[in-house]
Amino acid sequence: MIEQGEEFISHDVVSLFTNTPIDKSLEIIKQRVMDDDTLGERTNLTPEDIMEALEFTLTTTFFSFRGQIYQQKFGTAMGSPVSPIVANLYMEWLEQESIVTAPLDIKPRLWKRYVDDVLEVVNKDSVERLTSHINQIDKTGNIKFTYETEVDHKIPFLDTLIVKKQDGSIKLLIYRKKTHTDQYLHFNSHHPLQHKLSVIRTLMDRKDKVVTEDEDKKQEEAKIKEALKLCGYPEWAFKQTQSKNKSHSKDQSESKSRGMVVLPFKEGLSQRVRRVFKKDGINTAFKPHQTLRNILVHPKDKRDITQTSDCVYEIPCLNCDKTYIGETARLFGTRLKEHKTEAEKASKKAYTRSQRQASITGVDNKSAITDHVAEDNHVPMRQFPPGKWSGHGFACLPLGSELIYRMV
Repeated sequence: MIEQGEEFISHDVVSLFTNTPIDKSLEIIKQRVMDDDTLGERTNLTPEDIMEALEFTLTTTFFSFRGQIYQQKFGTAMGSPVSPIVANLYMEWLEQESIVTAPLDIKPRLWKRYVDDVLEVVNKDSVERLTSHINQIDKTGNIKFTYETEVDHKIPFLDTLIVKKQDGSIKLLIYRKKTHTDQYLHFNSHHPLQHKLSVIRTLMDRKDKVVTEDEDKKQEEAKIKEALKLCGYPEWAFKQTQSKNKSHSKDQSESKSRGMVVLPFKEGLSQRVRRVFKKDGINTAFKPHQTLRNILVHPKDKRDITQTSDCVYEIPCLNCDKTYIGETARLFGTRLKEHKTEAEKASKKAYTRSQRQASITGVDNKSAITDHVAEDNHVPMRQFPPGKWSGHGFACLPLGSELIYRMV
């Protein structure tokens, strides 16, 4: 129940991971490790060993951008497995300090936190003072909170919309941002049927677990069906999902004792493979082998392939269907230069049939590429006009800087 004169507010940390103070976090973690009497039961490492390894991990974050190498000087690295743990431990210390040191007239009656999102119940006239107070706890000045108050007696928190009723009680609804488009995995997309049915199951499970009142659950279910039907979902898919929900927990318990294999999904073929594995009691799961994320999102700089070592490479000929497969433990760029040099030497000697025959007699070439150039007199790439090749057929004479290269 929310009392008269109280309201919900939510605080959010601005860029928590990249603003988490490393020195203070290490100090907090060290104290936690030293106070842990059960540490010896879980590891043979001493607190000093743990802190030394953790400090090294947090202070040696390097990344490359446009060919330059940079070191992160402050905060934890985005994407690092240790970052959420360190940031969460720091936030735990910060919230304890905030609550303990808060004056009584602004101290929240309710404080619930998930990582960097905090939900509180406070007096209406204490929002600004409370925000100012918690923003002073971090002495580095990097951890800053923003806040959001109720609008029409409603406030979003994570995936829930908290609604304050007239009598002070609350109910929960599903929260969708204004930018939400109701676009889900389309039923006609090239994905396993299980993935499509899991979309229905996930949305329905969220409705059952989050929404508190029956009438709101009915409205949410109608909204889910309306959105999914626009994405091509037929009525039988909803019925099949409902029937499977009853035996879902039983199927999960049975699958724990079996083997599991994850395969790329290919319509028609994958289903036949699943039936073969099923005969031996092996469960199969499918994953899409090509997604829009893989095609469009490239957050890291592309690696210069000439700096790759210990690799297998392929050089197809532009003039015929022959392909050279090579292997080198050295830098690929070094081996490529050798191929260029030898191929150019061979191509300069092979102009007529008699000259070509004379040039290859008694000559011990260094690779099959050189033999191919000398014997077949294929034209070097530089003699073809631009646009003759389209990225899928470079000549076996790699005279330019570009070359088809593929890890095998």
